[in-house]
Amino acid sequence: MGILADFGPRTVIVLGVLFFASFARSAIGFGDALLAMPVLALILGMKTATPLVALVALTIGITILLRAWRHVDARATWRLILSTFAGIPLGLTLLKMAPVGVVRLILGVVLVTFGAYHLSRLRLPKLRTERLSYLFGFVAGILGGAYNTNGPPVVIYGVMREWPKQRFRATLQGYFLITGSTIVASHGIAGMWTREVFRLYLYGLPIVVGGVMLGGWAHHRASGEQFRCALNIFLIALGILMFF
Repeated sequence: MGILADFGPRTVIVLGVLFFASFARSAIGFGDALLAMPVLALILGMKTATPLVALVALTIGITILLRAWRHVDARATWRLILSTFAGIPLGLTLLKMAPVGVVRLILGVVLVTFGAYHLSRLRLPKLRTERLSYLFGFVAGILGGAYNTNGPPVVIYGVMREWPKQRFRATLQGYFLITGSTIVASHGIAGMWTREVFRLYLYGLPIVVGGVMLGGWAHHRASGEQFRCALNIFLIALGILMFF
């Protein structure tokens, strides 16, 4: 059976999930893995879903950066990346010791509270310097090493720094490109790149690119206020998703 065989209902569902996740990542700047993993893990199993989503996430980041790289805040990106790598070992230790449900519940409460607080139009504290980027990056590394959820702390940091929407989206992609490359490489070293993973990835590649392009169109059409509103609604939705 060839790598492009077996295009059945399950594959169609997988492609639909990848399109929606790609659109959300391109429009908002993050959230593809948090959206795709719960569904794909049920359909494909963790051993296939995890490397597939990582490959797709890396592809999305590269596709966005081809056009948006000029908006990347390079200094903030490298600070976040270095501190993330420092936090990953602690996250791996946490994975062995702390119950998954407890950590996910805490993260969900943080996301819902933060998003609701911002939507209420109460004034959030603004981070006027980048000194705390190391703290946010370190927390991201802990969550990434433990549960592959390094995005939310970086997103919260960007919101509190009040990055314009183009810088917000592009800087997140720069951050995810480096950390995502590391994750993809680790999957390859661990022997998780299977025939099934690459079959679904090849099928999904044009779907993913289409989702990125459509999401980019939506991103540029939205005003700054619409973007902030959509971002915080998305944070609340992801937080609720964490509860389950």
